[in-house]
Amino acid sequence: MGEQIVQIKERLAGNGYRLTTAREAIVNALVRCEGHITADGLVQQVRASAPPVGRMTVYRTLDLLCELGLVRPIYQGTGATHYILMTNGGHHHLICTRCHSVIEFEECLATELARQLSTQFNFHLFSHLLELHGLCENCYE
Repeated sequence: MGEQIVQIKERLAGNGYRLTTAREAIVNALVRCEGHITADGLVQQVRASAPPVGRMTVYRTLDLLCELGLVRPIYQGTGATHYILMTNGGHHHLICTRCHSVIEFEECLATELARQLSTQFNFHLFSHLLELHGLCENCYE
């Protein structure tokens, strides 16, 4: 948990931003929930631990963290956008297009492809999000 906060703080500082008290409360809430949360859910989490932090501060901080590639919005077809932390290099989902269930997996099948693309296009890669869409076991039957 501490390592993710350090990484976020370094990325903020490297881009000319500070980890203010409000931003730290927001980052801590994201890390605690492992980054799978809606903006409104994040507001509730932050207000539980830091009541003075307002809704707009949470939304602006989410926008900033997305801009810096530290957080990504994901759309699972369920209405509200969820946000995930990207500080561990990659994030991987299997998403059922019928029931919208999401299966997370740790094995990174894209690491070699990411390396090849990074080299081919001289691109410095921070993270990746792999989403594969199809039918889950229950919906396929």
